[in-house]
Amino acid sequence: MLDFTYYNPAKIIFGKESENNVAQYIIPYGKRVLLHYGQGSVKKSGLYDRVVKNLKENGIYFTELGGVKPNPRLSLVREGIEICKKEKVEFILAVGGGSVIDSAKAIAVGVENDRDIWDFFEDRTIAIEKALPIGVILTIAAAGSETSTSSVITNDTNGLKRGISSVAYIPKFAILNPQLTCTLSPYQTACGCVDMVAHMFERYFCNVDNVDYTDRMIEVAIGCVIDNSVKALEDPNDYNVRAEIMWAGTQAHNNILGVGRVWDGGCHQIEHELSGMFDITHGEGLAIVIPAWMKYVSKKKNDKFLQLAKKSFFVDTTEEMIEKIENWYKNMGLKTRLSEIGITEDSFEKLADQCFINRDTIGNFYSVDRTDFINILNIAK
Repeated sequence: MLDFTYYNPAKIIFGKESENNVAQYIIPYGKRVLLHYGQGSVKKSGLYDRVVKNLKENGIYFTELGGVKPNPRLSLVREGIEICKKEKVEFILAVGGGSVIDSAKAIAVGVENDRDIWDFFEDRTIAIEKALPIGVILTIAAAGSETSTSSVITNDTNGLKRGISSVAYIPKFAILNPQLTCTLSPYQTACGCVDMVAHMFERYFCNVDNVDYTDRMIEVAIGCVIDNSVKALEDPNDYNVRAEIMWAGTQAHNNILGVGRVWDGGCHQIEHELSGMFDITHGEGLAIVIPAWMKYVSKKKNDKFLQLAKKSFFVDTTEEMIEKIENWYKNMGLKTRLSEIGITEDSFEKLADQCFINRDTIGNFYSVDRTDFINILNIAK
């Protein structure tokens, strides 16, 4: 196990109707707020009205910016930065899922740093030491961005999807009400569960020895999400099932499962190229990439795969495990091949070109180079 410092200051407010008192958690940071949200579901559900009512009752001035799309866009981030500067915003409230939260984080960085926000995504060696404080009302259990150090944005001028990482914008609080996820479609539920398990896989596959404690945590957590995903699709309104999934998604990416080890990240980076260029749903992209990555990398180094197969999936071979994972994706109604979503081999070279701008490899458990990248896409086609 590696030496580590674990720091996550996000306050979790978990439970029914917890969003109705959001103002009390904002007030310590200021009374001028940017209310940031997606494409309208928060208004249709009534959540927007409840939040606005609570802000007004507590004398909080707010301006708003909606319109965040999946694979959040740089252009909207820049618009948000300008709004915050003009309105002298002191706090950003993100109401939504991972895309909204990632967009809010990028806005928070852009407001507090005197350079173009894309610079930080293009060159991750630039330190991010300050950001506007943000808070979250989570509506989709998936990305874990509500307590993570990550933000991923798509540059809508060139199709590049890139991420940054900093403790500076870990949300000050995250309100997690599982009731808010009961209206998610089966597709959204499935994609969310794939994403959180991908975060677990990528922490599990590491080259660090003697990480038995976190290995066992991950092995159990994977099974928990898979079991509850099936239950959620059978009964979308089961609060207890939604609560299990929501808490698992937060734990999957707040890095409590990643202490003392170096997580891989290769599958996410491959998927980012796919969703950056083709604007596909992140979770479904992972359902395509992960089995192909596993088939390819397990031929190079199989011990960790075999351990996971036996401990989490109760099978004796890596091949059986990958088959079970693919069947889980398919049973949730997700695609598992590039051809099923219209991505063909003639795009592979361009995808590789974009992936390896300013870097020679991706991933840590197995360093994927340009040739490996194309080989993995060929397995996935």
